[in-house]
Amino acid sequence: MERNLDMWFSPALNEEMPIVVYGHAGPALLMFPSAAADYLEYERFYLIDSIKDQIEAGKVRCFSINSINSQSWLNDQIEPRQKAVRHQQFNNYITDEVVPYIKTVTGEESPSIYTTGVSFGALHALNTLLRRPDLFAGTIALSGVYDLKSYSKGYFDEDVYFNSPADYIPNLNDEDFLSKLREKNILIYTGSGDYEDPRETWRIAQILGEKGIPNWVDCWDNTYKHDWPTWREMLPKAINKCFD
Repeated sequence: MERNLDMWFSPALNEEMPIVVYGHAGPALLMFPSAAADYLEYERFYLIDSIKDQIEAGKVRCFSINSINSQSWLNDQIEPRQKAVRHQQFNNYITDEVVPYIKTVTGEESPSIYTTGVSFGALHALNTLLRRPDLFAGTIALSGVYDLKSYSKGYFDEDVYFNSPADYIPNLNDEDFLSKLREKNILIYTGSGDYEDPRETWRIAQILGEKGIPNWVDCWDNTYKHDWPTWREMLPKAINKCFD
């Protein structure tokens, strides 16, 4: 399997940001880490191994980035407003730096870019697609909660609102924007075991459905808990469904 490490100084975040690319061909899969994890988390916990055959077959090419959650929503040493500002800087890093990087690597001006993530990464993955359907083709969200207030500890401002799909999607009425979202491939997976919250998956699915945004939910039974063995089994199946 082809594996390439890269890094650049991010103007949006004012720090060096690494990235690792797995594969040589196929639609791009932008991977958001969980919680405060780094760009090698999915390799370290063998999620990349679980999709190795699909990567080597050129079915998908993965781009795994660093999280900055430890500098934003998980950083209790700063004020809530600072957390929101840092999160917006991360959004700018994704759209203004990572997306152009993917275009350069793939050699395509308009590559098919999908997002994915587990846990907190699932919120980022879905939110990134919903905010910018002009840039992204779909998402595979695994075991997420899609209400940013779950992480903002009671703080709520405009930036929390516009990064919390459970809040802003119900009020989205721009038909041109909604028509773009209705063309996307949205897959939402959850288990029903320990520390999973399938109610939040069904909640966001209903919110999207009420806006006419197609989405597909796969809710697994209570033997599948919020842990890596679950996601190592889910992601290969999701990739097959998304890209077959």
